[in-house]
Amino acid sequence: MKLTHTLFAFFFSAFFYSQAFAGFLDQDFSKITLKTTHVRGNIYMLEGVGGFAGGNIGVSAGTDGVLLVDDQLSPMPEKINAALASINKGKLRFILNTHWHGDHTGSNAHFSKQATIISHTNVRKRLMAEQNNFFGKSPAGPKEAWPLITFEDAVNIHFNDEDIQFIHYAHGHTDGDAVVYFPNSNVAHLGDHFFNGIFPFVDLDTGGNAFSLTRNVGAIIKTLPDDALVIPGHGGLSDMKGLNAYYAMLKATTEYVKQQAASGETLEDIQLGGLPSEWTAWGGGFVNEANWIKVIYFSLPK
Repeated sequence: MKLTHTLFAFFFSAFFYSQAFAGFLDQDFSKITLKTTHVRGNIYMLEGVGGFAGGNIGVSAGTDGVLLVDDQLSPMPEKINAALASINKGKLRFILNTHWHGDHTGSNAHFSKQATIISHTNVRKRLMAEQNNFFGKSPAGPKEAWPLITFEDAVNIHFNDEDIQFIHYAHGHTDGDAVVYFPNSNVAHLGDHFFNGIFPFVDLDTGGNAFSLTRNVGAIIKTLPDDALVIPGHGGLSDMKGLNAYYAMLKATTEYVKQQAASGETLEDIQLGGLPSEWTAWGGGFVNEANWIKVIYFSLPK
């Protein structure tokens, strides 16, 4: 018998809340540092070390000042400010939120005193209201955390000699994801459309879908030059080779689960059999093989 989506949401929520997110805000943030990597041109990447700081931050630093892509968990602003000061003494002017999750928007309220926050329309809507997903209940964010400028399909930000492209890709990781491309530096920040080297988390409860994510990543790849560098939402700095390897995994595993389900296999049957062996190593993140199968299974059309 197939589990209902409601039962899936319950068990999935319980697993992730207890195993992946519980205690993140209670951890000792004094032990966390931010690793700064110069990616290319005006673009840098900030990555948490020594604990979970949140998703990777992209930084555009130049004569116009500073622009951030995402801003990690709420206890991180002082560490982010220190990292930015070592890169550029200019004013923080813009923050681009790739989606609504708190490990990417947690410092919005703090930085909104300095910077204008821009996002897809659905990010603002979700930050304005209580959400129920794998975190359990996430309360509405304070007004200061809400993006001031929103868009539906795409927006350009002309900053630091870059015609920055901020483009929405629907129903991938959530219903409000957008990716960022810096054409002069030839760097893309994919937010949580890209988990480098590990199975991704797809938030089915807030509009995500594993098959749409796969299609989106394929579409994104077609827009990027072969020598682009790619900042993932989680994991180390990558390039097009790494992104293509991730896409190959998404295509193969989603198709495999789809075929197994079409042949009459239950979720439990598919999990018991597992994925083809070439993909099992991708289960080393907080989404293991069984839960990635579950995400794919409940992404199938009803």
